[in-house]
Amino acid sequence: GKVKAQLVLKNAHVFAGFTGKFIKTDIAVQDGYIAGLGQYVGEKEIDLQGRYITPGFIDSHVHIESSMLTPFGFAQAVVPMGTTTVVADPHEIANVGGETGIQYMLDASEDLPLQIKFMLPSCVPATPLEDAGAVLNAKVLRPFLKDSRVLGLGELMDVPGVLNESKTVWDKLNMIGPHHFVDGHAPMLKGKELMGYAAAGVDSDHECVTVEEAEDRLAAGMYLMIREGSAAHNLEALLPVINDHNSRFCCFCADDRHPGDLMNEGGVNAMVREAIKLGLPVWQALQMATVNPATYFGIRDTGVIAPGRRADLLIFPDLENWQPDEVYTGGKLVAKDGKCIKEIWDTIEIPPVPTRLSKSVNLPELSLEQFALPIKGNMANVIGLIPKQLLTHHLWQELPVKDGMATASPDEDILKLAVFERHHNTGKRGIGLVKGFGLKKGAIAQTIGHDSHNLIVIGTNDEDMLIASRSLESCGGGIAIAVDGKVEEILPLPVGGLMTDKSATDAAKQAEKMEKLAFSLGVDREYDPFLTLAFLSLPVIPELKLTDRGLVKVLDGRIIGIDEKV
Repeated sequence: GKVKAQLVLKNAHVFAGFTGKFIKTDIAVQDGYIAGLGQYVGEKEIDLQGRYITPGFIDSHVHIESSMLTPFGFAQAVVPMGTTTVVADPHEIANVGGETGIQYMLDASEDLPLQIKFMLPSCVPATPLEDAGAVLNAKVLRPFLKDSRVLGLGELMDVPGVLNESKTVWDKLNMIGPHHFVDGHAPMLKGKELMGYAAAGVDSDHECVTVEEAEDRLAAGMYLMIREGSAAHNLEALLPVINDHNSRFCCFCADDRHPGDLMNEGGVNAMVREAIKLGLPVWQALQMATVNPATYFGIRDTGVIAPGRRADLLIFPDLENWQPDEVYTGGKLVAKDGKCIKEIWDTIEIPPVPTRLSKSVNLPELSLEQFALPIKGNMANVIGLIPKQLLTHHLWQELPVKDGMATASPDEDILKLAVFERHHNTGKRGIGLVKGFGLKKGAIAQTIGHDSHNLIVIGTNDEDMLIASRSLESCGGGIAIAVDGKVEEILPLPVGGLMTDKSATDAAKQAEKMEKLAFSLGVDREYDPFLTLAFLSLPVIPELKLTDRGLVKVLDGRIIGIDEKV
């Protein structure tokens, strides 16, 4: 009509999500939403000279805390790379601070140039085997469903609880109504057990590592989330499953990425780039990054460039590098040339951190005796790492013994691993052994230890393990590297022992510095040093044990599968 739109982006190739095609048109924007496509007149008009516009990218499953950044810092990292909506599961901070942690994430996510939706943590603690900072049942979680930003129940990793009809688990499933969703977490599950898991109402899975697993999920009516994080790399292995018939039920998710990876390589845009490089058609990659997750989660105001949707828009010079020139959220230009628009971001108010989260590290007085590992004979169970995977091997191996105590052997790539309960000062601890990490000198300690986020430390000697561990209580948690009796580098994470209050840039610089130090001390470059360490305490990922029956898959002490061909 005769009314001018507030903003018109003219002469652009616009991706139409429902058709999978680019069309040459203008986009009219009014009050943060798209008014229409076609020929429009605007109060402000920008001639894009044939550049390409896509909807803002959507990360379908992410733990913001695993970036070591607060929601504000996380937004600083991902928005310039084109992610404008994320579906976040505050599972990590909830395991530290319970409902206080969830509420903090909701409060800290308001008024950001990043739309953050939430899935409620379903497993706090992840299993009865762990000591977390809180226990969240259905009664505690149900009130959060009243918040329109909460979309459902996060990754349901207690598979035995689902299949064995645990009342605690099913109380949570039963609170989910027809307009909410349940994300899954079921590595290696197959056959009738997978059918039972899907029948319980689980709608998706992001833990697939093989084409067979991925096809099984799709056949069971579950959305497939293809993960490419800093530690777990599943994109290349799973791409062959995607075809014209099933691609609309597939999404991308970053899950766990460090700040440096987010800022240097990107998040969802890096997955789009890599998928296309590996042969996935552009239209399928873009749908998996936009309209597919929006459709799955029922986020009706985003995911496509169409009337009535949010003007979350990415402008690209070409269809090759997938680094947006400009990023609009809600019709406002919030990032340009890979950097945040300072005037926009400086106006955002950041809420204070609750005391429960800022005082979350409560350890007993640690001593060398607590790192002792008594052993009979010279054979022991050893965790065997698998490059680029969260799965581990269960090894039975000979190792050095001194005065009846197992010791690390860096020359044989066997390290000592310790976990200390850090929430309630109970004094509980666990000591084990790891092969494959590669560390030749020193120790690395951190308060990031999935899923309960107790203090975890790996090292070549007890003295450095003790020093690195002790250093984390005074700074409120974080990551520390000790060598030859002193702390060489430390990254304080005072928000729950998981997140820094520093900017994404500062956090990325310090994390990169520490990563370089870890590699210089011998850590195998096949692994992300800190994420790999964090997942070594995770009880809900299966181990692989070679036996006379074949390759046995074990989860929570229960055999979940046998491959007799091995």
